[in-house]
Amino acid sequence: MTMLIQADRMTINRPGTSEPVLADVDFQIAEGEIVTVVGPNGSGKSSLIRALLGQMVLSGGKVDRKQGLRIGYVPQRVQLDTAIPMTVRRFLSLPTRVTDAEAAGVLERTGVSGLGPRQLTQLSGGQFQRVLLARALLRAPHLLVLDEPTQGLDQPGIVAFYQLIEEVRRQSGAAILMVSHDLLVVMRSSDRVICLNGHICCEGTPQAVSSAPEYRALFGAEAQGMLALYRHQHDHDHDHGPACGHSHDAASPQNPETQNA
Repeated sequence: MTMLIQADRMTINRPGTSEPVLADVDFQIAEGEIVTVVGPNGSGKSSLIRALLGQMVLSGGKVDRKQGLRIGYVPQRVQLDTAIPMTVRRFLSLPTRVTDAEAAGVLERTGVSGLGPRQLTQLSGGQFQRVLLARALLRAPHLLVLDEPTQGLDQPGIVAFYQLIEEVRRQSGAAILMVSHDLLVVMRSSDRVICLNGHICCEGTPQAVSSAPEYRALFGAEAQGMLALYRHQHDHDHDHGPACGHSHDAASPQNPETQNA
């Protein structure tokens, strides 16, 4: 199995301090895997993504990337200047120009064919996320990174978007790394789940992680419901992944921050 990215004891401090956002994180993702990172707000999920993309300076440890690795990135949010007109077609050619055929092909692949002449500001939330995905796929990535890609979408939109992601994996063989608050989607879609709260609390198959005390402490009743639904939908067993065994009393179900993860 070929590793695309591998982090060893990766540590990231808050700017100007010695306080870690992430501490001693070991991480790897292999070809074709779907890996989802979950955790409460402030747990370091976006910092993990930025570090893996080479956008943050490490305070300790290292990150190795496969030589020639191509990464497609769908960010958590994109700020659009409504005073500047920009069509979908033009957006797909930033920063690297693509042909009309390439643009049309990738829009069809993501289920929004015909949107090329449309202004970005006229798109619905679901359409815009699919356009962002189309732009990422133009790189023919080995690894597709999605940081909270379904924020602002309703439940049918969330389900449809992640079904599209699974289809992208089947068609391209690309690995998928997602940060997500959508626990149901985690249970349905992921090969491996990483539960993060400043460090890796637990890691493994969705069933193994959702059974872990650390995961239940972070997500409370919501975690129990997802586990019950996951078991109902699957009539076979998964191997259990390791849990870290750290105490997480501060991240209890009564902590309001953990309810927004």
